[in-house]
Amino acid sequence: MKVLVVGGGGREHALAWRLARSPRVQTVFVAPGNAGTAREAGLQNVPITDLAALADFAAAQSVAFTVVGPEGPLAGGIVDRFRERGLRIFGPTAQAAQLESSKDFAKAFMKRHGIPTADYETFTDAALAHRYVDARGAPIVIKADGLAAGKGVVVATTLAQAHEAIDAMLTDNRMGAAGARVVIEEFLSGEEASFIVLSDGRQVLPLATSQDHKRLLDGDAGPNTGGMGAYSPAPVVTPEIHARVLREIIQPTVQGMARDGIVFTGFLYAGLMIDEQGNPRTLEFNCRMGDPETQPIMARVKSDLAEVFELAIDGHLDRAEIAWDRRTALGVVMAAAGYPEDPRRGDVIEGLDADGNGAREDSLVFHAGTADQDNRIVTSGGRVLCVTALGDSLRLAQAGAYQRVQDIRFSGMQYRRDIGHRGLSRKR
Repeated sequence: MKVLVVGGGGREHALAWRLARSPRVQTVFVAPGNAGTAREAGLQNVPITDLAALADFAAAQSVAFTVVGPEGPLAGGIVDRFRERGLRIFGPTAQAAQLESSKDFAKAFMKRHGIPTADYETFTDAALAHRYVDARGAPIVIKADGLAAGKGVVVATTLAQAHEAIDAMLTDNRMGAAGARVVIEEFLSGEEASFIVLSDGRQVLPLATSQDHKRLLDGDAGPNTGGMGAYSPAPVVTPEIHARVLREIIQPTVQGMARDGIVFTGFLYAGLMIDEQGNPRTLEFNCRMGDPETQPIMARVKSDLAEVFELAIDGHLDRAEIAWDRRTALGVVMAAAGYPEDPRRGDVIEGLDADGNGAREDSLVFHAGTADQDNRIVTSGGRVLCVTALGDSLRLAQAGAYQRVQDIRFSGMQYRRDIGHRGLSRKR
């Protein structure tokens, strides 16, 4: 059968690569894809981003089902459009995707349904927002209400930083419509983790846990990014915490959406903050898999993922299960010069294998911001590659990933040298 993956980043490369491993899948179309998916066996890039044209393509190619990677098409209603055409697709409707596309919607939903999260207020008036911050003090968190490609969150450690973030969003309009409304939250301390499940509207199937590294620089310093690396599983999510997250956050979210008249299908991603006592609270919801969490998670999947998606689309997740590689997987993001503010494009990337993700023993290279230019692969976005390795321990997976990173070169490349440091600092 033929499958369509919508998107062109590292998350989509990893999803498409894993789907192509299914013995029942003939071709995985990736729209629009990148230079890595263009060279991967079993994958075929499709230069289409228009949602109506994608639906036409899926119908013309008799695509068995479609999986949506990024948040933009989900917020734009791709699931609604495909379902109107009778096309099978895995993802939330535009109404359900508000859990990610509007921070205010998500916070109000969590408050209404008793889902643990940080206290907050929402503002469109800069003066009122400044007054609230002065009253609450720092540290405090300023979030753009809309989609901001993972860069709409400012964790302000001082009042000056908080006021600057408010002015940037509400006064200077630096984030456009996404920042026309801001959510200001109390600062939560603890350790972050990513908890992702598949939902068919009633049942959920948890994926392996993971931990992202949002800050640009070693030691969790520097500006927030879309993510500079991740590993799976996340030791901070103990079996007890895992059960609590399902019971207190995930299941109440799916059930609460249904009570509100919105059936939630697709990936549900809860970004968690887990305090020292093991209490999980929700930092944010995404309605898709995380990037770069997807890359190490997909590296660990041993089951036929196409079968799992079909069961999810048909409302039979209770029949699905995923077998996981017992090893740890760790991915290191290699980013372009100038990322995250102004990434440079067009730098030639050297040291890549000729085919796709360059799969070697226990390591893979997933492409994100890459393009083909005169038979050379060049940078074409902020996050360029995610070098991912498997190992019998977190330390071995880390060593394998960084060993592979040393083979790759491009001008101005940036990457963190401490991905996995939180897990390594914990008692194993």
